[in-house]
Parts: sequence; C-alpha cells; structure tokens
Amino acid sequence: MRRQTIGNLAVGLLLAFVLAGSTASWAQGPYHVQTKWKIGGDGGWDYLAVDPQSELLYITRGNHVMVVNPSSGQQVADITGLHGTHGVAFDPDSNEGYISDGAANAVAVFNRKTNTITQTIPAGTNPDGILYEPYTHTVWAFNGRSKNATVIDTKTKKVVATVPLPGKPEFPVADGKGSVFVNIEDKNEMAHLDAKTHALLAEWPTCDSPSGNAIDIAHDRLFSVCDGKKMAVVDALSGKVVATPEIGDGPDAAAFDPRTGNAFSSNGEGTLTVVHQNSPDSYTVLENVNTQRSARTMALDTKTGKIYLVAAEFGPRPAATPENPRPRPPVLPGSFTIIVVSR
Repeated sequence: MRRQTIGNLAVGLLLAFVLAGSTASWAQGPYHVQTKWKIGGDGGWDYLAVDPQSELLYITRGNHVMVVNPSSGQQVADITGLHGTHGVAFDPDSNEGYISDGAANAVAVFNRKTNTITQTIPAGTNPDGILYEPYTHTVWAFNGRSKNATVIDTKTKKVVATVPLPGKPEFPVADGKGSVFVNIEDKNEMAHLDAKTHALLAEWPTCDSPSGNAIDIAHDRLFSVCDGKKMAVVDALSGKVVATPEIGDGPDAAAFDPRTGNAFSSNGEGTLTVVHQNSPDSYTVLENVNTQRSARTMALDTKTGKIYLVAAEFGPRPAATPENPRPRPPVLPGSFTIIVVSR
C-alpha cells in the first residue's frame, strides 16, 4: 500500500511538472481578437506598419496612407498626394518616414510629426516592399516589375545604388548587421544581399511562392510564409530550411516577437497562425486564431505584443475581360476594419 502511494505521488508530481512546462508559454493565455474597429475609407490596402517612436499605425490605402491611433482606433492623419502605395519604413534617427508609391515608380519621404510629404525620390518600376537598413543608414525599396532594389541614402536622400535581383521581390527584412533578405516570389527562393557592397550573396530555395518574411535576429532565423500552407524557417547563415510548420491558407505577411518566441502568419482564409519557437530548429503550432476573411496583412507592435490586421467585406466579383482577366471584387463602402489580436 505504501509503495503504491509513493508511486502515485511520483506520477502526480511528474504530471504536474509536465503540465507546468507545457503551459509556460501560455501564462498570459491564448491569443484572441481583442477588438475590431470599422474605420471605412476608400481604396484597397497593402502593408501596414507601427511607428516604433510614436506607436501610430500606418496603413497603405491606394492613393493615400491612413494614420491611426492604435489605442482608440481613431484616424489621426491622412497622407495624400500619392498614387498606389504599398509599404512604409521609418528612419529611427530622424522624424522621417518612407512610402513605396508603386504606381508612381517612386519613394515618398514624409515628416512623421506632420504626416506630410516633403520629397519624392524616383525608384524602379512598381516599388513594393520597403525597409530601413540600420547598418548603412539606407532605405531599400524593392521594385516588383523591374526586379531590382533602389537604395537611398537617408542623409542625402539620393539613390546610391540599383541592385539587380534574380526575380520578383516580395517582403524584405534586415538583420541589423549588414545583411538584407528578400523573398523572390516567382523563383520560390530567398535572396541574401550585402547592404554594404549591394552584392547578391546567395539564392536559397525555400517554398512555394513566398510572400511575407520576418526575422529572429538573436538566433539568425527567417520566417517565410508560402502557398501550400507552409512557413519555411530558414537559417540566415546557411540558407538551410530547418522547419516547415503548417499555417493557414492564403498567407501574405509574417512577424516574429522576440519576447515570446512566437512567429505569426496572417492568412487570407481568415486566420492568424501562431508558431512557437521551442529552439532555433524546433517549432510548434500553438493555435489558429479566427480573424476575418481577407485579413492577409498585419503589423506587430513588439512593445505591446499586439498584432494589427486589416480586412473588409466585398461585393460580387466583376466579369473578366481581356484587359482584366482576373478582376478583384469591390470593397463594400464603409466596411474596412482594423482587427486587434492580443493575449
């Protein structure tokens, strides 16, 4: 009887230990939709970004960029005079930001205090993804149709290089140590670029039609979201794919939170996949949070851990024409929504 009691006690202690370990990453509970703000506004949308200084949320909306207070969901400014916007990048050493204006083949410089455009810099054809590279103090705009990158010196506001790329670029990231990584969508690979010499260092096969990209700088890991419901976790030093956790369908953006070790994929099917980093080479899918259909793009506020997604409701798809064989359904007026996900 005593042996059985001791044995039961040992099993109970072991079970408690296992359960405590398995729930350590859930100490604050699972992710959930905290709130939704229906803010309306005209136009489609692409990338959104959180200003690390003001913590305001910038959302590209076709010919303008909406600036939203993420505490209230209220629009506080609107950057106009643009043509077809895609992404926003911020210079941490100044009050300036940069917008890739694809339809204008240009990068617009704006003042983050007044949210007004101060200068326009010619780029390649259809600049899309954009980032600030801290090692060289440059802004890189990745041109989707001319398949190259325009490099801008942030002090002089001059183009210092045009870097040829092996294919159509999608989302770029930088490691802060002089390397830039960008998905090459039409070649199913990632390109590794040297920010100092502007040279193409390597091309790494990753996954099917990669789009969103994120980085864990501390462990040199890249997170590329792809068709086929896969996230390719890539060693940023060797280019080796070390894991392929399953994500939702129709992803477009990725993010990584270094505080929690969680990577995220926003999926057009209406889910946000949360993938936990157990170790640099081991990953577990924690959950798929229901968001809203078409919520494919997102921004992570690394200070608060909140994730912002955007979506809308759509009308019937127009009939295809020779000029537009794949027409998009129209956004219903007033339906544009910001979705806030948190723990």
